[in-house]
Amino acid sequence: MFRELLLRRVAAFCPLSSAQLSQLEQHYELMVRWNKTINLTRIDGVEEAVDRHYAESLFLASKLPTGPLRIADIGSGAGFPGFPIAVVRPDCHVTLVESHKRKAVFLKEATRSMFNITVVAGRAEDLSQVYDWIVSRAVSWEDLEQVVRKLAPNLALLCNKAPAVAKAIIPIPVSRETSVLVIA
Repeated sequence: MFRELLLRRVAAFCPLSSAQLSQLEQHYELMVRWNKTINLTRIDGVEEAVDRHYAESLFLASKLPTGPLRIADIGSGAGFPGFPIAVVRPDCHVTLVESHKRKAVFLKEATRSMFNITVVAGRAEDLSQVYDWIVSRAVSWEDLEQVVRKLAPNLALLCNKAPAVAKAIIPIPVSRETSVLVIA
């Protein structure tokens, strides 16, 4: 059900190969298993997970510039939006930054076979590397503002409320609530 639903939701903006579908489905299945013991996400239904986690993240991936990028996903949680971005953009290197140690352990397990993902179990404020883009979901601009200015010239947020500094607000076709906010 996951594969078919995801394919339908993203067909208009993100074609997926069979290998990419497998990676995303494996991530989903692992997330569901781990979510029983670790609070990775409050979303537990397959339809809501496909829409809110995977389709929104893939839409964001489709809006990033082409070519290899260094991307940091701040407050990655269960891997969103960074994991789906890394799956569909193998030319990019994605760093998943998660300060909650147990969630970081999940991310390391979920990304074990991903050559283009690094997991950092720590706070974004402690990073020293410079990135092309910072991506995040459900983290406010106010919480990211200082660290973004230090780490990257570009930020894309998946959120419901646009900060005044948003350069562009792009509605997500599979979401009634969430938009991609670009701050550059």
